[in-house]
Amino acid sequence: MEPDSIIETQDGSHSIFSKSFGVSYHSKYGAIQESRHVFIDSGLVFKLSAQKSLSILEAGFGTGLNALLTLQEAARHKVKITYEAVEAYPIPFEQACLLNYPSILGKDIAPQFLELHKSTWGATHSITPYFTFRKRQIRFEEIQDEDAYDLVYFDAFAPGTQPELWDEAVLGNMYRALKIGGALVTYCAKGVVKRTLMGLGFTIESLKGPPGKREMTRAIKS
Repeated sequence: MEPDSIIETQDGSHSIFSKSFGVSYHSKYGAIQESRHVFIDSGLVFKLSAQKSLSILEAGFGTGLNALLTLQEAARHKVKITYEAVEAYPIPFEQACLLNYPSILGKDIAPQFLELHKSTWGATHSITPYFTFRKRQIRFEEIQDEDAYDLVYFDAFAPGTQPELWDEAVLGNMYRALKIGGALVTYCAKGVVKRTLMGLGFTIESLKGPPGKREMTRAIKS
């Protein structure tokens, strides 16, 4: 299998192009820009307006960018975050070392970024006083958590690329994993996905999307 390659997006931050799926991990308009808009501003900051500590499930650890941005926000707001990341196909550590996120976000966080990638699978790590982290190498279909999280970052490849990750079974796992009042945020705004989420019991909010996308979705478990 041909190895995946690092690419530069329009905001200068790196993403990875998957040779297997023929798509990149992030928007071409800007990896950091997209992650901050969808997951931090529309998810984390939204939940922090009502809570002083959070438990987060990330479905799709990928490059580790969402986790890194969340780690930064935890320190900035002085809130304790427990972060669980799921990834079936992790990128090589050697490739993670080449990603330019620390050079853009602050070189002082480079050690924490690398620790996210080299941390032992299945073990809990206190990366900072405000950020506790565990990652699991399993498929989304295998997530069986119940009433465990305040927030889900749903960051799978698009439905056109991996439709099986957007079906009722997988999204139902996300619904069950959330606490009542918890939120799922995703860049995807396709009607079929929103209808599936509504059918599971979510209340849907269509929000302004990041650059290059008209809308994104926030779903609340009620």
